[in-house]
Amino acid sequence: MYTIDQHPDRTITTKGKSYLYFGGTSYLGLQSNAAFQDLFIRNIKKYGTNHGASRKANVQLEVYEKAEKKLAELVGSETCISLSSGYLAGQLISQALKKNALEFFYAPHSHSALYQQPAKVYASFDSLQQALEKHLKTKPKITPVLFFDATDASEKGYPDFKILQTLPLKHMILVVDDSHGIGIMGLEGGGAFKAIQKLTPKELLISTSLGKGFGIQAGALFGNKKRIEQLKKTEFFGGASPAAPAGLATFLDAENLLKTKRNTLKQNIALFKNKLQNTTLFTSIPEHPAFNFSNANMVSYLKENGILCTNFKYPSDSDEIKSRIVISAHHTQEDILELAKVLNNFTD
Repeated sequence: MYTIDQHPDRTITTKGKSYLYFGGTSYLGLQSNAAFQDLFIRNIKKYGTNHGASRKANVQLEVYEKAEKKLAELVGSETCISLSSGYLAGQLISQALKKNALEFFYAPHSHSALYQQPAKVYASFDSLQQALEKHLKTKPKITPVLFFDATDASEKGYPDFKILQTLPLKHMILVVDDSHGIGIMGLEGGGAFKAIQKLTPKELLISTSLGKGFGIQAGALFGNKKRIEQLKKTEFFGGASPAAPAGLATFLDAENLLKTKRNTLKQNIALFKNKLQNTTLFTSIPEHPAFNFSNANMVSYLKENGILCTNFKYPSDSDEIKSRIVISAHHTQEDILELAKVLNNFTD
């Protein structure tokens, strides 16, 4: 574990030593971007640091509806609602569906934000498919709900989602966590909604954090108007404090900056892939800046060469270590070239 006294940037200093940092989830590097910070500070002065009132209160800030309308247009859904975090968004939809006595199925590597206990996570898509087919034959009146991670790098996922094409989606409610895709993947950063909608599930709901692709502390749920209106009426939604309005206002104001940063990120990813000689070191998905690996020796090797990456057990201490190199829009070309050079000299 490394402790620092300010936000992580493209470099971090810890224990008296400076490292290039290729970790975290700030994919566009917004948390340390001066222009983005200026927009955020301006909106804090307008909206305050927090808005603790319920979204059902008799005094409403219009920025919420404006941001939600913009997000829905970007993603391609009928509508959406925002919350204070992606985790809360996942819990809102999973708890609401649980009350409807539906049967839950968790795909391999689905995110814990969507879990309702007990949560049986299938080890493979083959076993998941068999379980779904058995359920539909034996309990045809109970709609199955499948929870799925849009950026799962271990299966045939984004952008075609071939693995989902093997499942009986027309009989299922599909709840997808797109926290690591929205803002950076898809058309204009719209994420996976449009691509999955083409597979015509019975109903599609997208749960997501807005912190990774948009740099703000907030979450959102996307779906049809009927479902979203039902969620708005729940005690869960009405009783929770909303996302800070300054963050959502900054999302609206930063449209041009977000586009520029997405282009920079694409260029950095392309440069890294072009310069990396041994691509078998990692697993990754198209357009995404995270490069996953399982070789523990590489972590030590990178550190010895002045590079820190993501390497910790997630989401709990009992889970496997997540090791990945993350390219960001705030990395310079020199950073990328140094990373590639170091990796090209790696021998296990």
